[in-house]
Amino acid sequence: MKKWLRRIFPAPLISLMLIGTWVMLTQSVAVGTLVFATLLGFFIPIFSATLRPRHVKVRRPWIVFKLFFVVTMDAWLSAWAVIKILLRPVGNEDTSEFVRVPLEMRDPNGLAVLAIITCITPGNAWAELSMDRSILLLHVLDGKVIPEKVIETVKERYERPLMEIFEQ
Repeated sequence: MKKWLRRIFPAPLISLMLIGTWVMLTQSVAVGTLVFATLLGFFIPIFSATLRPRHVKVRRPWIVFKLFFVVTMDAWLSAWAVIKILLRPVGNEDTSEFVRVPLEMRDPNGLAVLAIITCITPGNAWAELSMDRSILLLHVLDGKVIPEKVIETVKERYERPLMEIFEQ
């Protein structure tokens, strides 16, 4: 796409999606609706350009597939573990715990994917990332878990493949 056209429409697909979404939400194709939808599709991508992640070049696509299956399996096993925790008799509750995971990865796209992974795995939640992006505070539902094991799992099963995908 020409440079000047890209400056006017920095994200043409987002513009089209915004226009289509507005028309569907209003359930109208009146002139006023179409004009307003076009204005939204024009201005929102321009003003939100700094919020969009930078372009990603996936360096090792086969690792993406491997990571997908690892995360799918971990989410499945974690869901069963959460069910067991929830079905325990009252009075046998374990407290949840916060675990500090030291991170090597600094790529914002990789960190975003790590956030998604930790949040879709039942029983875990991304709680905080330090300002220098070196420590992740992870909330773990099962208080019986050993913090060192959680750290090892996050680093070996998720962070290491994400670093291979985004940083190397």
